[in-house]
Amino acid sequence: MQVTFSAAVAGASGYAGGEVLRLLLGHPEVEIGALTAHASAGQPLSAHHPHLLPLADRVLQPTAAEVLAGHDVVVLALPHGASGELAAALDAAGSTALVLDCGADHRLTDPAAWAQFYGGEHAGAWPYGLPELVRAGTAGRQRAELRGARRVAVPGCNVTAVTLALQPGVAAGVVDPADVVAVLAVGYSGAGRAAKAHLLAAEGIGALAPYAVGGGHRHVPEIEQNLRAAGAADVRMSFTPVLAPVARGILATVTAPLAGAATPADVRAAWAEHYADEPFVHLLPAGTWPTTAMVTGANTAAVQVTVDERAGRVVAVCALDNLGKGTAGAAVQAMNLALGLPETTGLTTAGVAP
Repeated sequence: MQVTFSAAVAGASGYAGGEVLRLLLGHPEVEIGALTAHASAGQPLSAHHPHLLPLADRVLQPTAAEVLAGHDVVVLALPHGASGELAAALDAAGSTALVLDCGADHRLTDPAAWAQFYGGEHAGAWPYGLPELVRAGTAGRQRAELRGARRVAVPGCNVTAVTLALQPGVAAGVVDPADVVAVLAVGYSGAGRAAKAHLLAAEGIGALAPYAVGGGHRHVPEIEQNLRAAGAADVRMSFTPVLAPVARGILATVTAPLAGAATPADVRAAWAEHYADEPFVHLLPAGTWPTTAMVTGANTAAVQVTVDERAGRVVAVCALDNLGKGTAGAAVQAMNLALGLPETTGLTTAGVAP
């Protein structure tokens, strides 16, 4: 098939950038252009991603607007706080590219929330790149805002897992979002590639380690923002991520009180209805529970829901690949919508096992 779009990737040496490249290599409508990095500029990509053999000899260029400008698509796989400045530089350079930010700089709509959880100046909100996000009071989903967009904020990986786990219950009014408890097991690649003592193999193998305990995780305001979009008037959430000794994957267990006179049948029906036509969200048969192994390497979110009648709480579980549907797959899915391509182009629902 004829190539129609050129794509550059900034931050190509990192985990997210590498996964974006892996997906774009299989995309029939994309030709990969400039690959950039910061400290790794001048090195071959093979020094960081030896599995990407078709790109092994490509040399990483400096991350600068003049290198990225001129492409149809620019993917920013950069640390938080770096994307806003580079996006502004692309604008100043006259770039007309579709820019997809895999960082957090443009996800939050509330500058006060940005200041509280990230600090510094808020770069402004871009169209949010979660096509499946329910928009209360409308007949559609967030994908309507992505068609033709020129700027897209790719969601956080933990955010996607919690949102997809619980939003059908919020939208249908069968859960109480004022008492949400979310506990997530998260693979180590979610912490990025920077060398840190607590991320060493000797520290992580055989260990489960909670982090950002007590409401301090930066994904909290983004999850609350999404649940409000789905119809929650008041959101209060306890969010606890736990590093698990796996390379990739998120398993989110999310609970909330059963609302009003809702029954287990009402709950199941809400999830089934909301995800019936979604190509990348799969509600499992009753009694089958998601595992991260189901979704490794895929753009699939596997979801299950039940009611703990003794506790009076809905229990929803979502598994996804944090580098796939959680980041790079989400970027490609949003890119397809923005470029007018079929949403599923270049993406797979088939995982890798064992």
